[in-house]
Amino acid sequence: MLTIYGVYRSRASRNFWLLAELGMEFEHVPVIQAYRLPDPTAEDAPFHTQSPGFLSISPAGAVPVLRDGDFVLSESLAMNLYIARKAGGPLAPADERENALMEQWALYGATSIEAHALAVLYAHAEGRAKTPEGEAEIAAEVARLRRPLGVVNSHLREHGNMVGSRFTVADINMAEILRYAQAEPGLIAGYPAIEAWLAACQARPGFKAMWDKRLAEPA
Repeated sequence: MLTIYGVYRSRASRNFWLLAELGMEFEHVPVIQAYRLPDPTAEDAPFHTQSPGFLSISPAGAVPVLRDGDFVLSESLAMNLYIARKAGGPLAPADERENALMEQWALYGATSIEAHALAVLYAHAEGRAKTPEGEAEIAAEVARLRRPLGVVNSHLREHGNMVGSRFTVADINMAEILRYAQAEPGLIAGYPAIEAWLAACQARPGFKAMWDKRLAEPA
């Protein structure tokens, strides 16, 4: 059985969403980010990313991490691709070309979109969006997002989904990256194909099951 180390309020959300879609049983070991704790060194601190027991699994001290027997894998996008291939079925790549395309889009999302979308999300979450500095930061990040969002929008307008013209793990990976950009009002609405596709993705029972558990966790 797979073991996932992490919490729902982390990039593990994309792994938990996929597992919900697959109906796959797994073991969940909650590991909270150390920066979210007032004192990670306290004796009563929960298991966290700087706990020695977790660092023995993940020297990088970051969640999520997957364990499958004696195989350990980090990086949530790679974890999702591994889980999908292991499970097989329509969410997995049908052949090597689809596998390559799923890897391509995961890398594109990670390198061209995620950091800028997260910066927008943090500006809103930390209450800086209505300050002059925050507005300037968001404007700069949104400008950097225009080109990659246009690329994804054009692709979805033509194909409907990220790979294979059907819902797959590639959609989960990209949807969870683009979710961060939804923090900026009106941004996603400027890309109609993304907006419609993202709404369909987030209407799925698998997403809703993940999201309910995410909301149930302490912020």
